[in-house]
Parts: sequence; C-alpha cells; structure tokens
Amino acid sequence: MSGTDASTRNAADVASGVRGGGEKGWTARTKSARLVLADGTVIEGYGVGAEGTATGEVCFNTAMTGYQEILTDPSYAGQIITFTFPHIGNVGTNEEDIETSNLAASSGVRGAIMRADITNPSNYRATRHLDDWLKARGIVGICGINTRALTNLIRSHGMPNAVIAHDSAGTFDTDKLIAEARAFPGLEGMDLAIEVTCGQRYSWDETAWEWGTGYGRMSEPIHHVVAVDYGLKRNILRCLATLGCRVTVVPATETAENILALQPDGIFLSNGPGDPAATGEYAVPEIRKLIASGLPLFGICLGHQILSLALGAKTEKMHQGHHGANHPVKDHTTGKVEITSMNHGFTVERASLPANVEETHVSLFDDSNCGLAVKDQPIFSVQYHPEASPGPKDSHYLFERFVDLIAAAKAAAA
Repeated sequence: MSGTDASTRNAADVASGVRGGGEKGWTARTKSARLVLADGTVIEGYGVGAEGTATGEVCFNTAMTGYQEILTDPSYAGQIITFTFPHIGNVGTNEEDIETSNLAASSGVRGAIMRADITNPSNYRATRHLDDWLKARGIVGICGINTRALTNLIRSHGMPNAVIAHDSAGTFDTDKLIAEARAFPGLEGMDLAIEVTCGQRYSWDETAWEWGTGYGRMSEPIHHVVAVDYGLKRNILRCLATLGCRVTVVPATETAENILALQPDGIFLSNGPGDPAATGEYAVPEIRKLIASGLPLFGICLGHQILSLALGAKTEKMHQGHHGANHPVKDHTTGKVEITSMNHGFTVERASLPANVEETHVSLFDDSNCGLAVKDQPIFSVQYHPEASPGPKDSHYLFERFVDLIAAAKAAAA
C-alpha cells in the first residue's frame, strides 16, 4: 500500500469512530462531541467533561495509570491528550494526586480523548467521578472513538492541530471548527511557561507520600534550593524536600540577581510546556548568570532544554514527541537502563552540544538526547521526569545526585 493510501486509510479509520463491535452500549446517547483536525478530518464521539470548545495540538500518552497526574501536568499546556490505554477514569479522582503547583492557573491541558466511556470509580481514595472532575476544571473530553487509529495517524504524520468540541445537543458548525483548528498557530514559537508559572515566590516543605500516612513534612532542612517554576510539578518539590531541601519556588521571569540574593545552595530549573526557544528569550540570559555563579544546578524537561540553550546548544520540534510512563533511557554514566516517565515535544540537538558539555542519557526508542552534564561545573539535566507521578521510580537517584553535588560544593567552600 502506498504512503498516500495508508494516510487515507488512517484518516478513514479515525473518522469512523468506534472500530470493532459496532457501537454497542452507545446507541442511547447522542454523539455530542467532535474532534476536528486542521486537515478537515471530523471525528464523532460522545462528550465527557466540560461543554464548549478547545483548540490545541493533539498528542498521545501511552501510560496505563496516572491519568489525573497527566491531566494536571502543566507541561501539557496547549495540548489535547489522546490516552492509548482504553480505561480512563476507573479509579476516580482525588485531591492528593494533582500535580500542578499553581492552582490559580488554568488546567493547562486543552482536552482529553478516550476510547471507552468513563466508568464509576472503584478505589478507596476516590472522592470524585472523573467526569465531574473534568467539568469542574473546564476540560473538554471526547470518548468512544478509535484512539488506536488516531495514534497511528500521529505516528505517521506528526501531532496535528485540532479543535475538540462538546455540545450536549450534538449541534456543531463544522466549517467553523475546521477554521478554528487551522487558525491555531501550533506550539513552535509559543511561550506557555508564562501561563502556568506561579505568580509570586513561595516555600515548600511537603515530603513524599507514604502508605498509611500520606504526605509528610520536612522539619529539619539541610540545604536550601531555589526552584524556577516554568510549569513545576508537585512531586518534584516533594522529592527535594524528602532529601532535606528547603525549597523556595520563584516565577519563570525571576531575575538571577533576585535568585542569588536568596542565598541558595543549589538551583533547580523545572519542567514546563511550549517552545524552549520562546521561553528562553527571557530565561536564557538569567540562566547564564546562574551558571556563572558556580552553584550546583539541575534541570528537568523544559529546564533541560533551556539550560541547553544557555550553554550554546539548539532545540528542535519533534515529530510525535515522547509522552508516557514506559520510555527506556540509558544512563551513560552508570551503563544502566531505566524506565522513565516522559512528556515533551521538543528535543535538544545532540550535534549542537558544545565541547565542555557531555551527553549523559539517550532514549532507547529513537536515540534522542535525554541528558547532559557540564564537564567542569556541578551542572546537569535530563529530558525526562525522574519524579514520576505517574511512572516508575527508576530515576529518583538523580535527586540524590543533585543533593550530593550541593553537599560537595558546601564542603569545598567551608
């Protein structure tokens, strides 16, 4: 089959909605939602969550658990998430598994795409049905569509711009929705960190969740870390606090002078959404000053990308991105392979890394860059999410590596 024929088949499969078994179980419901791609493909389904429309870039996430953490990860700002795992919502939602640290900001994620309808929650921690939770957060959702075909379409042609619409009466202006999808400029050149960052600095001392006790509090800090919030996840802060770090969180636009005035022992650059080059327009000059300070510095995800730009490297948009909790990465410093949680649509160009920077981690899916370290300074970063939430804890050692660098720098200065 030719590439054109395959493309047509994929689009037809997606537009057909449910595949296999017909529409058993859906017949009594109005097709109250549409996913409209910028190429004019119209996908009918059943609305969940908030009514209305939302425009964004469609990606897919391969995680089998942790949908609430995914839906509250600020790194998804500007995107519509396709869940490849069919059963989303079966454990409900709660107030503990929210990952955004800035509750005053919008949810970030534009919409949710699911194969199966949301079932009633079946978990002792559940406090709310996912459908009610989506409505409360203003997230538009669609279910009952062929997510496998949609995922294949993204893998073949990249992440499309689209509009997701939910109207209980099933009334849609298709031409208008297509126009809205085509008008969306895409994530290249878009600074979204500014939309999800905190409004002012604050302190954090909550530690990791433990069975039977929940979250704890760090009462005797050993180190002081300043975290720059480009779209910070809560579990990153908990990982730092668990290792004895008193954390001060500052907005993405904070100056290096103000950060250094807080007298940190180490500096953390957080994850976040959007194009690193766009955020880097104001962040890179400040990060270069932080690099010059000689303090230990650790970056994750967007923080990794912006740090790379500050060091002289380049970033580029990925074809389909990395989104999931099952991505294998090799750590060249240890020779070990770890299974990681990822969420990014841009990557650092390996060939652009300067001579004083070494590549420390690579993706075993596509050989893209997943980590770096400065050879003559206590500075390193990774592309993936070592804090998990959701995902495996294989990479928690990176927080220990950061704290060890802080302890060594303090000992050398004593």
